[in-house]
Amino acid sequence: MNIDSLVSVNWLFQQLNNPNLIILDASPSENKSNLIPEYTDIQIKGARIFDMEKVFVDSKSEIANMFPSSEVFERECQKLGINNNSLIVVYDNLGIYTSPRAWWMFKSMGHSNIGVLDGGFSAWKNENYPTEPKIYQNFLPGNFKATYINSSVVSAEEILQNISLEESLVIDARSVGRFSGNLPEPRENMESGHIPKSINIPFEEVLNLGKMKSKEELNIIFDTHKKGNNKLIFTCGSGITACIILLASAITNANSTSLFDGSWATWGQKGKYPIAKNVD
Repeated sequence: MNIDSLVSVNWLFQQLNNPNLIILDASPSENKSNLIPEYTDIQIKGARIFDMEKVFVDSKSEIANMFPSSEVFERECQKLGINNNSLIVVYDNLGIYTSPRAWWMFKSMGHSNIGVLDGGFSAWKNENYPTEPKIYQNFLPGNFKATYINSSVVSAEEILQNISLEESLVIDARSVGRFSGNLPEPRENMESGHIPKSINIPFEEVLNLGKMKSKEELNIIFDTHKKGNNKLIFTCGSGITACIILLASAITNANSTSLFDGSWATWGQKGKYPIAKNVD
Protein backbone atom coordinates (compact mmCIF):
# COMPACT_ATOMS: atom_id res chain seq x y z
CA MET A 1 0.00 0.00 0.00
CA ASN A 2 1.27 3.47 -0.91
CA ILE A 3 0.27 6.41 1.25
CA ASP A 4 -0.53 10.00 0.28
CA SER A 5 1.56 12.81 1.74
CA LEU A 6 -1.52 14.00 3.64
CA VAL A 7 -4.08 11.63 5.19
CA SER A 8 -7.35 12.18 7.04
CA VAL A 9 -8.20 10.98 10.54
CA ASN A 10 -10.96 8.82 9.06
CA TRP A 11 -8.48 7.09 6.76
CA LEU A 12 -6.09 6.50 9.66
CA PHE A 13 -8.84 5.06 11.85
CA GLN A 14 -9.66 2.55 9.12
CA GLN A 15 -6.00 1.49 9.00
CA LEU A 16 -5.54 0.84 12.73
CA ASN A 17 -5.45 -2.94 12.26
CA ASN A 18 -2.91 -2.77 9.44
CA PRO A 19 0.08 -4.76 10.78
CA ASN A 20 2.53 -2.49 8.94
CA LEU A 21 1.11 0.75 10.35
CA ILE A 22 3.35 2.88 12.57
CA ILE A 23 1.90 6.07 14.10
CA LEU A 24 4.43 8.66 15.21
CA ASP A 25 3.74 11.54 17.59
CA ALA A 26 6.08 14.42 16.65
CA SER A 27 4.55 17.00 19.01
CA PRO A 28 7.02 19.64 20.24
CA SER A 29 7.50 20.69 23.86
CA GLU A 30 7.72 24.33 22.73
CA ASN A 31 7.59 26.39 19.57
CA LYS A 32 8.76 29.78 18.29
CA SER A 33 5.33 30.61 16.82
CA ASN A 34 3.72 30.86 20.28
CA LEU A 35 1.11 28.24 19.40
CA ILE A 36 -0.63 26.58 22.33
CA PRO A 37 -1.58 22.89 22.01
CA GLU A 38 -5.08 21.84 22.93
CA TYR A 39 -3.77 18.57 24.38
CA THR A 40 -0.34 17.74 25.78
CA ASP A 41 -0.55 14.57 27.88
CA ILE A 42 -2.45 12.17 25.62
CA GLN A 43 -1.72 10.60 22.26
CA ILE A 44 -3.35 8.49 19.56
CA LYS A 45 -3.67 4.95 20.86
CA GLY A 46 -0.59 2.99 19.88
CA ALA A 47 1.45 6.03 18.82
CA ARG A 48 5.22 6.11 19.28
CA ILE A 49 7.02 9.28 20.30
CA PHE A 50 9.21 10.80 17.57
CA ASP A 51 11.37 13.24 19.52
CA MET A 52 12.92 15.82 17.19
CA GLU A 53 14.22 17.95 20.05
CA LYS A 54 16.49 15.41 21.76
CA VAL A 55 16.72 12.31 19.55
CA PHE A 56 16.14 12.98 15.85
CA VAL A 57 18.46 15.97 15.70
CA ASP A 58 22.14 16.72 15.26
CA SER A 59 23.06 17.15 18.92
CA LYS A 60 26.59 18.26 17.99
CA SER A 61 25.50 21.20 15.87
CA GLU A 62 25.40 24.74 17.22
CA ILE A 63 22.50 25.45 14.85
CA ALA A 64 19.05 24.56 16.17
CA ASN A 65 17.03 21.63 14.77
CA MET A 66 19.57 20.34 12.25
CA PHE A 67 18.99 16.95 10.62
CA PRO A 68 20.68 14.01 12.34
CA SER A 69 23.13 11.87 10.41
CA SER A 70 21.68 8.96 8.45
CA GLU A 71 23.38 6.61 10.93
CA VAL A 72 21.66 8.21 13.92
CA PHE A 73 18.33 8.38 12.10
CA GLU A 74 18.53 4.70 11.13
CA ARG A 75 19.48 3.57 14.64
CA GLU A 76 16.74 5.56 16.36
CA CYS A 77 14.09 4.45 13.87
CA GLN A 78 15.04 0.86 14.52
CA LYS A 79 14.60 1.50 18.26
CA LEU A 80 11.04 2.63 17.51
CA GLY A 81 10.38 -0.68 15.77
CA ILE A 82 10.19 0.88 12.31
CA ASN A 83 10.79 -1.42 9.34
CA ASN A 84 11.53 -0.80 5.70
CA ASN A 85 7.97 -1.83 4.84
CA SER A 86 6.34 0.27 7.55
CA LEU A 87 3.37 2.44 6.62
CA ILE A 88 4.01 5.58 8.67
CA VAL A 89 1.61 8.33 9.71
CA VAL A 90 3.05 11.25 11.67
CA TYR A 91 1.11 13.91 13.57
CA ASP A 92 1.56 16.65 16.15
CA ASN A 93 -0.64 18.41 18.69
CA LEU A 94 -0.61 21.80 16.94
CA GLY A 95 -2.69 20.80 13.91
CA ILE A 96 0.03 20.73 11.27
CA TYR A 97 3.27 22.15 12.61
CA THR A 98 6.21 19.83 13.37
CA SER A 99 4.80 16.72 11.67
CA PRO A 100 5.82 17.85 8.14
CA ARG A 101 9.40 18.14 9.40
CA ALA A 102 9.32 14.47 10.43
CA TRP A 103 7.68 13.60 7.09
CA TRP A 104 10.50 15.31 5.17
CA MET A 105 13.14 13.62 7.32
CA PHE A 106 11.83 10.21 6.29
CA LYS A 107 11.55 11.29 2.65
CA SER A 108 15.14 12.53 2.80
CA MET A 109 16.28 9.23 4.30
CA GLY A 110 14.73 7.24 1.47
CA HIS A 111 11.41 6.20 3.06
CA SER A 112 8.54 7.51 0.92
CA ASN A 113 5.66 5.55 2.49
CA ILE A 114 4.80 8.23 5.04
CA GLY A 115 1.97 10.72 5.41
CA VAL A 116 1.06 13.63 7.66
CA LEU A 117 -2.20 13.49 9.61
CA ASP A 118 -4.36 16.42 8.50
CA GLY A 119 -5.48 18.41 11.53
CA GLY A 120 -3.19 16.49 13.86
CA PHE A 121 -4.20 15.19 17.25
CA SER A 122 -7.05 17.65 17.79
CA ALA A 123 -8.80 16.43 14.63
CA TRP A 124 -8.40 12.84 15.85
CA LYS A 125 -9.73 13.67 19.32
CA ASN A 126 -12.67 15.60 17.89
CA GLU A 127 -13.84 12.39 16.18
CA ASN A 128 -13.65 10.55 19.53
CA TYR A 129 -11.17 8.09 18.07
CA PRO A 130 -9.12 6.05 20.58
CA THR A 131 -6.48 7.82 22.67
CA GLU A 132 -4.26 6.96 25.63
CA PRO A 133 -1.90 8.71 28.05
CA LYS A 134 1.36 9.74 26.40
CA ILE A 135 3.99 7.16 27.28
CA TYR A 136 7.54 6.25 26.27
CA GLN A 137 7.90 2.56 25.43
CA ASN A 138 10.49 0.08 24.27
CA PHE A 139 9.84 -1.82 21.06
CA LEU A 140 11.23 -4.84 19.26
CA PRO A 141 13.96 -3.47 16.99
CA GLY A 142 12.95 -2.81 13.40
CA ASN A 143 15.00 -3.34 10.24
CA PHE A 144 14.77 0.24 8.93
CA LYS A 145 17.63 1.28 6.67
CA ALA A 146 18.31 4.93 5.85
CA THR A 147 19.46 5.96 2.38
CA TYR A 148 20.13 9.67 2.50
CA ILE A 149 19.10 11.66 -0.59
CA ASN A 150 21.58 14.53 -0.89
CA SER A 151 19.34 16.73 -3.02
CA SER A 152 16.65 16.86 -0.34
CA VAL A 153 18.64 19.30 1.80
CA VAL A 154 20.77 22.24 0.69
CA SER A 155 23.52 24.16 2.50
CA ALA A 156 24.08 27.87 3.04
CA GLU A 157 26.85 27.76 0.46
CA GLU A 158 24.41 26.42 -2.14
CA ILE A 159 21.94 29.16 -1.23
CA LEU A 160 24.69 31.75 -1.62
CA GLN A 161 25.61 30.41 -5.06
CA ASN A 162 21.96 30.40 -6.09
CA ILE A 163 21.62 34.15 -5.47
CA SER A 164 23.77 34.65 -8.57
CA LEU A 165 22.65 31.65 -10.61
CA GLU A 166 18.93 31.81 -9.76
CA GLU A 167 18.49 28.14 -10.66
CA SER A 168 16.11 27.68 -7.71
CA LEU A 169 13.39 29.79 -6.14
CA VAL A 170 13.82 30.20 -2.38
CA ILE A 171 10.52 30.37 -0.45
CA ASP A 172 10.56 31.65 3.14
CA ALA A 173 7.84 30.45 5.53
CA ARG A 174 8.40 33.05 8.24
CA SER A 175 5.96 35.87 8.99
CA VAL A 176 5.78 38.95 6.77
CA GLY A 177 7.26 41.06 9.56
CA ARG A 178 10.30 38.85 10.03
CA PHE A 179 10.82 38.42 6.29
CA SER A 180 10.67 42.16 5.62
CA GLY A 181 12.95 43.00 8.53
CA ASN A 182 10.30 45.04 10.32
CA LEU A 183 10.17 42.61 13.27
CA PRO A 184 13.12 41.27 15.28
CA GLU A 185 14.08 37.62 15.20
CA PRO A 186 13.07 35.51 18.25
CA ARG A 187 16.57 34.06 18.52
CA GLU A 188 19.40 36.12 19.98
CA ASN A 189 22.15 37.66 17.83
CA MET A 190 20.19 37.23 14.60
CA GLU A 191 19.86 39.87 11.91
CA SER A 192 16.38 40.54 10.57
CA GLY A 193 15.41 40.40 6.89
CA HIS A 194 15.58 37.67 4.27
CA ILE A 195 17.76 35.88 1.75
CA PRO A 196 18.19 38.08 -1.36
CA LYS A 197 15.82 37.16 -4.22
CA SER A 198 13.73 34.88 -1.96
CA ILE A 199 9.95 35.22 -1.72
CA ASN A 200 7.63 34.97 1.27
CA ILE A 201 4.77 32.52 1.84
CA PRO A 202 4.04 32.54 5.61
CA PHE A 203 3.24 28.99 6.69
CA GLU A 204 -0.17 30.06 8.01
CA GLU A 205 -1.16 30.93 4.43
CA VAL A 206 -1.48 27.25 3.45
CA LEU A 207 -3.44 26.27 6.58
CA ASN A 208 -7.02 26.68 7.71
CA LEU A 209 -7.84 25.99 11.37
CA GLY A 210 -4.98 23.52 11.74
CA LYS A 211 -5.68 21.66 8.52
CA MET A 212 -4.11 21.96 5.09
CA LYS A 213 -6.06 23.98 2.57
CA SER A 214 -7.51 22.19 -0.44
CA LYS A 215 -5.35 21.34 -3.43
CA GLU A 216 -7.22 23.94 -5.46
CA GLU A 217 -6.50 26.66 -2.89
CA LEU A 218 -2.86 25.62 -2.68
CA ASN A 219 -2.53 25.74 -6.46
CA ILE A 220 -3.68 29.36 -6.42
CA ILE A 221 -1.15 30.24 -3.70
CA PHE A 222 1.79 28.69 -5.53
CA ASP A 223 0.72 29.94 -8.94
CA THR A 224 0.56 33.45 -7.48
CA HIS A 225 4.02 33.37 -5.95
CA LYS A 226 6.32 31.09 -7.90
CA LYS A 227 7.67 31.69 -11.36
CA GLY A 228 8.52 29.12 -14.01
CA ASN A 229 9.62 25.56 -13.34
CA ASN A 230 12.57 26.28 -11.08
CA LYS A 231 13.43 23.95 -8.28
CA LEU A 232 11.92 25.16 -5.01
CA ILE A 233 14.00 25.55 -1.84
CA PHE A 234 12.14 26.11 1.42
CA THR A 235 13.44 28.00 4.41
CA CYS A 236 12.15 29.51 7.68
CA GLY A 237 13.59 30.20 11.13
CA SER A 238 15.23 26.84 11.78
CA GLY A 239 13.82 24.38 9.24
CA ILE A 240 10.53 23.48 10.96
CA THR A 241 7.75 25.58 9.41
CA ALA A 242 9.50 25.51 6.02
CA CYS A 243 8.40 21.88 5.84
CA ILE A 244 4.75 22.93 6.14
CA ILE A 245 5.08 24.90 2.90
CA LEU A 246 7.14 22.07 1.41
CA LEU A 247 4.30 19.64 2.18
CA ALA A 248 1.80 22.02 0.60
CA SER A 249 4.00 22.16 -2.49
CA ALA A 250 4.15 18.36 -2.65
CA ILE A 251 0.34 18.20 -2.57
CA THR A 252 0.18 20.44 -5.62
CA ASN A 253 2.86 18.35 -7.39
CA ALA A 254 4.73 21.61 -7.92
CA ASN A 255 8.37 21.31 -9.06
CA SER A 256 11.19 19.48 -7.33
CA THR A 257 11.85 20.58 -3.77
CA SER A 258 14.48 20.73 -1.07
CA LEU A 259 14.94 22.18 2.41
CA PHE A 260 17.50 24.73 3.62
CA ASP A 261 17.98 22.90 6.90
CA GLY A 262 19.93 25.62 8.71
CA SER A 263 17.44 28.26 7.53
CA TRP A 264 17.62 31.67 9.21
CA ALA A 265 19.40 30.25 12.27
CA THR A 266 22.35 29.84 9.89
CA TRP A 267 21.80 32.65 7.39
CA GLY A 268 20.82 35.36 9.87
CA GLN A 269 24.03 35.24 11.90
CA LYS A 270 25.39 38.77 12.03
CA GLY A 271 27.86 39.64 9.29
CA LYS A 272 27.96 36.17 7.76
CA TYR A 273 25.71 36.22 4.66
CA PRO A 274 24.03 38.90 2.50
CA ILE A 275 20.63 40.03 3.80
CA ALA A 276 17.81 41.91 2.09
CA LYS A 277 15.18 43.99 3.87
CA ASN A 278 11.87 45.63 2.97
CA VAL A 279 11.75 47.93 5.96
CA ASP A 280 8.92 50.48 6.19
